[in-house]
Amino acid sequence: MKLSIKTILPVITILLLIVGCNSNKSKEERAAAKEAHSETEEESTTIATLSKEQIASVGISWGNMEYKDLMATIKVNGQLSVPNNNKANATSLYGGVIKSLLVQLGDYVRKGQTIATITNPQYIQLQEEYLTVTSQIVLAEQELERQQELNASNAGTGKNLQTARTTMNTLRTRKASLQQQIALMGIDINSLTDSNLKSVLVVKSPINGTVSNVFAKIGSYVDVSSPVIEVVDNSLIHLDLQVFEKDLPKVKIGQVIDFSLTNNPGVTYKAKVFRIGASFENESKSIAVHCDVLGDKQGLIDGMNTIGLLGVGDRKALAVPNEAIVDAEGKSYIFVVTDKEGEAHHDEAGHEHQEGEGHEHPHIDSKPAEGQVNFEKIEIAKGVSELGYTAITPVRELPKETQIVVKGAFFINAKLGNTGGHDH
Repeated sequence: MKLSIKTILPVITILLLIVGCNSNKSKEERAAAKEAHSETEEESTTIATLSKEQIASVGISWGNMEYKDLMATIKVNGQLSVPNNNKANATSLYGGVIKSLLVQLGDYVRKGQTIATITNPQYIQLQEEYLTVTSQIVLAEQELERQQELNASNAGTGKNLQTARTTMNTLRTRKASLQQQIALMGIDINSLTDSNLKSVLVVKSPINGTVSNVFAKIGSYVDVSSPVIEVVDNSLIHLDLQVFEKDLPKVKIGQVIDFSLTNNPGVTYKAKVFRIGASFENESKSIAVHCDVLGDKQGLIDGMNTIGLLGVGDRKALAVPNEAIVDAEGKSYIFVVTDKEGEAHHDEAGHEHQEGEGHEHPHIDSKPAEGQVNFEKIEIAKGVSELGYTAITPVRELPKETQIVVKGAFFINAKLGNTGGHDH
């Protein structure tokens, strides 16, 4: 049977259309697969894996999410202070010349610790007089006994007996006075003899604390009105805030306040209000609010100026230290500890995919290898910044137990940039 050209042409045209459609569809599918693969690669670059050694070497640390009143606070000036009963001057009760200084500025000393020695010839004179009076008392006791015996036998006179008793009492009083003076010198009275008279006395610290000032030097003369050193017990340091009259109703006993040092605003401390003043300070129209410093007091010194944040409402927001935020390409990010890992490039049977072959890259949600920690990069929107903290709003909700990197985020981001590519 012969087919005419008119019959064959329509059939050929239909076949060409079918082949063309299939070819276009195949190209579109390959382009879609390539785009999906590219997106998966981009997502995988948000996960950085670091070893425990790397984390320790650069000092990366993380902690729980914190909520602060950065959006509803007022700033108040203040000063760190130590109560007067926790400050002391080490002095000598007797004048003398400094022979040695055993401590320096900033040293920690304990109560009763020797901090200096002083010398004076008068110390020897007091000890000499004490030993002399002790010997005279022995003779006076013998004379009193003799007069009592004479008086009992009517051979003596009452006047001589009274004189002997008065002499005895006078010497005993003098001995007691000298004994107290020598004891205040720090000399053991029971071991004092004419062969071990001491010309050097010691000055001891009256309290535990840190040497905050040294007033004397070797060779200088000191007495009871001339302190040798000043000792301050900074472990009991507290915060005095100057709050203006209009803001005073916002302060309550037991309220926790964040504060930082004016010379180190990057470190934040906490304090708790324990007393509110009842009078104005000088002419500033401010009232002193006294707070106990909470937590670690390392580096806090009496007299340091501070800036406190006084909360005036219940508008707490998620906040992180400023160094926890990384800015890149016009966006801001934080890092959180995660169990997620990057994408796999091999199938479960361990077969590598050939170039151009259609395949998927599954995302693995398994725990990281032992000795490693995974960190995920999360985009955030920044809010107000105060006292080294910034309020943030993550682009996606974070679980309550999320651990946020607070130190070392810059290093993690650099590590992520170095390992973001994939080789096929």
